[in-house]
Amino acid sequence: MEGAEEGPLVQCPVCLRELLGAHINSHLDRCLQAGEGEVEPGSSPPCKRPCLAAAPPGSQAQGEPEEARPAAAPPVFSLFHKGRAGGQSPGVPGRRSGAGREGAAVKPEDGDSAAAGSSAALRGASLVQKLEGKPLAERLRPDTLGDYVGQERVLGAQTLLRSLLESHEIPSLILWGPPGCGKTTLAHIIANSSKKNGTRFVTLSATSAKTNDVRDVISQAQNEKRLFKRKTILFIDEIHRFNKSQQDTFLPHVECGTVTLIGATTENPSFQVNAALLSRCRVIVLEKLSVEAMEAILMRAVKSLGVQVLGQGDQHDSSATGSSSECSEFPVYIEEKALNTLAYLCDGDARTGLNGLQLAVQARLTVGKTTPLNITKGGSADGILVTEEHVKEGLQRSHILYDRAGEEHYNCISALHKSMRGSDENASLYWLARMLEGGEDPLYVARRLVRFASEDIGLADPLALTQAVAAYQGCHFIGMPECEVILAQCVVYFARAPKSIEVYRAYSNVKECLRMHTGPLPPVPLHLRNAPTRLMKNLGYGEGYKYNPMYKEPVEQDYLPQELKGTDFFKEQKT
Repeated sequence: MEGAEEGPLVQCPVCLRELLGAHINSHLDRCLQAGEGEVEPGSSPPCKRPCLAAAPPGSQAQGEPEEARPAAAPPVFSLFHKGRAGGQSPGVPGRRSGAGREGAAVKPEDGDSAAAGSSAALRGASLVQKLEGKPLAERLRPDTLGDYVGQERVLGAQTLLRSLLESHEIPSLILWGPPGCGKTTLAHIIANSSKKNGTRFVTLSATSAKTNDVRDVISQAQNEKRLFKRKTILFIDEIHRFNKSQQDTFLPHVECGTVTLIGATTENPSFQVNAALLSRCRVIVLEKLSVEAMEAILMRAVKSLGVQVLGQGDQHDSSATGSSSECSEFPVYIEEKALNTLAYLCDGDARTGLNGLQLAVQARLTVGKTTPLNITKGGSADGILVTEEHVKEGLQRSHILYDRAGEEHYNCISALHKSMRGSDENASLYWLARMLEGGEDPLYVARRLVRFASEDIGLADPLALTQAVAAYQGCHFIGMPECEVILAQCVVYFARAPKSIEVYRAYSNVKECLRMHTGPLPPVPLHLRNAPTRLMKNLGYGEGYKYNPMYKEPVEQDYLPQELKGTDFFKEQKT
């Protein structure tokens, strides 16, 4: 009878204690008012800290039965005490602990603030833990302008953009630059700065976001501005992936200031961003990072990982000993020459450089072989060494920046064209190799050579067109990589050939004449018209035409319309 009166046990949603069903309501009232559970008659004492994870061994109260303790309790967040996300500090009722504040749920627009303690986290972890999880390029992303490396022309001292960022007056921007030059990092810095100023920052990626996602963000921005007078900054990564109609969604809201748009793109905004949207934004051109900037970034990464740098004077033995099980017991070293080589090979791409460094160090830790090092006067030590060869092996080859459909595609073909026109055979071969080694279609290059043969060489060497057509056919027959020497031969021939733009200029003059003509175009003279029927002959078609092969002396006959009589397109003047 007593067990029937007691009833089933019910778990308190605040302190997670199991109580009798008859006592749960009164206990819950006191638990919410006091901020922590109170001891109920006949029940075990409640814990002082609501569990957000499995309790550590030995944390239960003395005398508490093992089965009374809830196993693997799910995270509990109080709906009434919003500030107590992480519970209270032991022995200090009502005081919020630092762990509770750090464990609080992060708002969607505050997601990037979690990276603020990345440097401290790296310093407190072992090298293996530092290299696990996120890529090194993401972990070491700077949070302030003071830590931003490179782009001195745009973000240097006393520049307009830096002054605007420091004063929290951020206009709509389009960040245009090659991969790994710092576009997303700059947006990340703007996000951290704007949050401190009370501005809402939202990030979307054009590779995954849809038009409805953009409209939802704009709707929220309108509510924030109307109700709380709060600004919204919208960052769109890879904005060139949005089509023209999707980009039109931003126009009225950027115009009226509902959102401040920051777009990042690796493509030329002149071709990939709507002209109307482009006129409402300021284009910031970011260059690829210099070798000096890359060395500074890599040195900071090495220091954060706790890897020591060996200078040119330090010596090491080529023999290797040890095993992978002992790798964590030895310090890790990297040659200064290896860092310099990596800075050159990454071609101004910080993401490639940092990820290449991470891959090289991880590979050496996995192998776990140690090398005797002479790093002190009169002494030696064993350690894991990352050399220049390990860095090259990780990258496999030089990191060539080339996009067959992007800005670099047009830059390189323009450089090739101008080098051949300037009769610089060495530069011509260089730009040809840059394109082919970067993965360019050889038939595209061959087509451009056919055009060059008539445009820039023309009648100065009529055989140039034959060379170009033969090169195109050869590339079509055998393909890459065998056809590279065919293109190289044609490029060198064109660079050494005499140049003439007589035909190209004359035809341009004809087009200009047609564009500038006012009124209806002049008719074809009757004597130049064909007369295949009797009616046409009766109308005067072909009348008075002199068939030149029938005359031994030169024939005096007009072939231009009467309005253009005497025009010489080759001399750009009328005679």
